[in-house]
Order: sequence, then C-alpha cells, then structure tokens
Amino acid sequence: MLRCIDWVLVATVLMTASIGCAGEPSSQQQNVIGGQELLTLKGHTNHVKGVAFSPDGKRLASASLDKTVKVWDATSGQELFTFNGHTQEVYSVAFSPDGKRLASTSLDQCLKLWDATSGQEVFTLQGHEAAVVSVSFSPDGQRLASASFDQNLKIWDAASGQELLTLKGHTDKVACVAFSPDGKHVASAGWDDTVKVWDTTTGQEVLTLKGHELQVLSVAFSPDGKRLASASNDHTLKIWDTSTGQEVRTLKGHPHAVLSVAFSPDGQRLASGSVDKTLKVWDPNSGKELLTFKGHTDSVMSVSFSPDGGRLTTGGRDETVKIWKANAGGS
Repeated sequence: MLRCIDWVLVATVLMTASIGCAGEPSSQQQNVIGGQELLTLKGHTNHVKGVAFSPDGKRLASASLDKTVKVWDATSGQELFTFNGHTQEVYSVAFSPDGKRLASTSLDQCLKLWDATSGQEVFTLQGHEAAVVSVSFSPDGQRLASASFDQNLKIWDAASGQELLTLKGHTDKVACVAFSPDGKHVASAGWDDTVKVWDTTTGQEVLTLKGHELQVLSVAFSPDGKRLASASNDHTLKIWDTSTGQEVRTLKGHPHAVLSVAFSPDGQRLASGSVDKTLKVWDPNSGKELLTFKGHTDSVMSVSFSPDGGRLTTGGRDETVKIWKANAGGS
C-alpha cells in the first residue's frame, strides 16, 4: 500500500512542477473570464479528487484525499452528508443512474457502495491489489467498472457486489474508466500513455488509441457514444472516433497537465480541468476554446456537468468544490 501512495505523491509533484471543520458555502456571484462562479463549497480538509452531480441535478458528491465522501445540496451549497468508511484517500465518486446509490474508490484498494439518501454503507467491493482510482456506473445501473493502479479494470455486479470480469491489457497504472452510453463498452486510460476501449460482455480489448505523449488521466464518452475525449499530462485533450479509433483532433490551450474532462449532456461542449488552476470549455466539433473559468487557487482535479448542462462543478487541490454557470455571458 505504501508503494501506491508513494507513486501518487510522485505523480502530484511531477504535475505541479510542470507548472478543519465543515464551513458554510460562500456565494461568489463573481464574473470570471466568460463565465460565472455560483458557489464555493468548503468542508474538505484535503484535495478534492472527484465530483459528480446526481441525475436530478439537486445534489452533488465529492471525493477527497481527506478519506471522506461528501454530499451537498447543489442549489444552496449546504453539506448534507459526510460518508466515513474508507481508510485511505478517496479518489473518485459516481452516482447510480437512479440517484439512490453512490460509489466511491480509494487508495485502500476498495470500492464502496453507499445509500445516497441516508449515507449508510451498503457494501464494500474487494479484489484489486492496489489503489482503486476511478469508478463508473453502467447506464442501467446494474454494473460498476473500476480502474486500479494494479494495471487492471474490473466489472462488478452492482446489486450483489460480485466480480464479473477483469480486463487486462494496460502495461502501467490505470487512471480512469468510463462506461459508454449504451453500456456495451468501457474506456480506460493510464500511465502507459494509451486509451483503450473494451467489450463489457467478453472483456476483450477492442481498440488501443495512441497519440498522447504522457500519462492519460481522464476519459469521457460523448452522449451519442461516437466520440471519446481524453485528457493528458502532455497538456492536451484529444477527441477520438470510437468506431475507427482514429484521432479526430487535439485541443491545445492549457499550459500544464490536463487532469479531467467531461462532455456536456448535449455533446456540444467539452469541459477540462488543469494544473494551471483553470476550467476550460471547448467546442468539440471545431476544437475552439469557448470559455475559461478562473477561481481555484490550485489545480482543478475533477469536473462534471449538471444533467441539464446549465452548471459545472469542479473539485480542486485547494480543498474546495465550486459550482459554475456553464453558459457564456451569464449575469
């Protein structure tokens, strides 16, 4: 376990070089470059590695290196629950499609499933042999996918916790995983500088996408499943055609590592968070940068769109969660 934590610290130092108590939310109502910060949520006592809106957009969840998961009211910013149970830093969080459950992953090598309405732990999934750093629910909510520093991915039955498949093919730590919109595939990426697409029924590797020059840290499918976006330590984002595996375009604008990426629900925008402390919004069709949001005082480690596409949430190395108005020119 110490070995995995040491690697995480080394990675954080490298990316940075390439560049107490729960509090009340503060409503900034502050114009940023092309956008608007709506709320800052304070309560975590270490980096916020993962954020996710609930399917109805009324709540959001955050995962932190302070070993907790928090659930917040997405309108008022009030903290609703703190989930304690992981024994090491928490890296990612995901709501089930019905919003009733919450999954989290940790350096303690476990996934946990929680009741999102009560904060009670449902069960713990064990099977990985190193830190578990990313999780994704299938669109029907029946399966979970996890990515680990043990170089593997696993598919689990979300109702029973049974391990269904282990996906092997990466040659270094796996950093992220995402289900496709139809649930037939998952995408993954990691420290071997590649993006892979897998068949979730057979466990077979379908595509290996090569083009990034350094570690790939985040992936996201477009809502129609035809495109895949990836974010890398090489300071770029790439968009790929999921039917052919061809690179469609490279997005350049961040001067430092890009840590997270998310498509808007309509697929017409792409959001990215970076070590450069900014959140950017792009047109994935043209590659044009549309907006830059400034407000975090350290790396933007995670990003998620609200279900209606009207808001974005980010988690920062500055220990805060922020909610932003996602469209241009808002008042």
